[in-house]
Amino acid sequence: MADTSESTGQTSDSTRHLWVALAVMVAFLVLAPTVVYPVFLMKVMCFALFACAFNLLIGFGGLLSFGHAMFLGTAGYAAAHASKAWGWNPEFAVLFATLCSTALGVVVGLLAIRRQGIYFAMITLALSQMVFFFYLQTPFTGGEDGIQAVPRGHLFGMIDLADNTAMYVFVLVVFLVGFGAIWRIVHSPFGQVLKAIRENEPRALSLGYDTDLYKLVAFILSGTFAGMAGGLKSLVFQLASLTDVHWSMSGEVVLMTLVGGLGTLFGPVVGAAVIVTMQNYLAQLGAWVTVVQGVIFVVCVLAFRRGIIGELANWLKKPL
Repeated sequence: MADTSESTGQTSDSTRHLWVALAVMVAFLVLAPTVVYPVFLMKVMCFALFACAFNLLIGFGGLLSFGHAMFLGTAGYAAAHASKAWGWNPEFAVLFATLCSTALGVVVGLLAIRRQGIYFAMITLALSQMVFFFYLQTPFTGGEDGIQAVPRGHLFGMIDLADNTAMYVFVLVVFLVGFGAIWRIVHSPFGQVLKAIRENEPRALSLGYDTDLYKLVAFILSGTFAGMAGGLKSLVFQLASLTDVHWSMSGEVVLMTLVGGLGTLFGPVVGAAVIVTMQNYLAQLGAWVTVVQGVIFVVCVLAFRRGIIGELANWLKKPL
């Protein structure tokens, strides 16, 4: 009985720490626009959601994808085209973009999930490059010019998102919905099985779990949330371009996740904030920004192998 009571107490403390961290994050995002440029914060939230989606796959499923930019870019083009060419409201444009990435996730997942390790990573990279060249050649994407002057539209036909404050609230709500959904998935029975597969797939298989099906669903969910981030991003910046579907974007999301903390809930958010802040405030360095990022990545791998949040959670001995 004492052991059970102690375990229950530890679980309660862990849950309390998670809720405190969530409250701090929400409070910061609500109050930050008073002192920080809202468009910059919206960019951070878009990339944070993208990194959280990627972390769902690698951090909790143990699957390393080198082609996750295809979901971000696909959704960006879908939302931009729906908004500009079809005149859809922003909520429908983002929903359409998310569904497009979900469909792409099904197709890519069915092809890639049959392999493991580096072979899985290389298949996702190859398919991502195919998607990149498809968008480069397809007329509706505008090629190297992209889709420009994308209207933000009116939310529910009433709220003009041309106002940065209104757009910020919209992005914040979508980000929190996406983050909350990932939180629920991670702490659901599905999430527990996914972590078991990450730790020891043969054992999970021997217990009767269809590991390929679980990994496929995780891949599709990851692509879906990445698409949600891509659709938002194209409306925030009123632009959909090849940058979001380029292989380097897939590398950036890996960096964000590792810097923040692989396999943690809040790590990708912090990692995205760090990387986006560096890109924004070190822009005057030009191409040297990538060198600085590389140095920080090496330092984190050598000195903070668990990432920023991972090290903090280890210090507190609580999951974050």
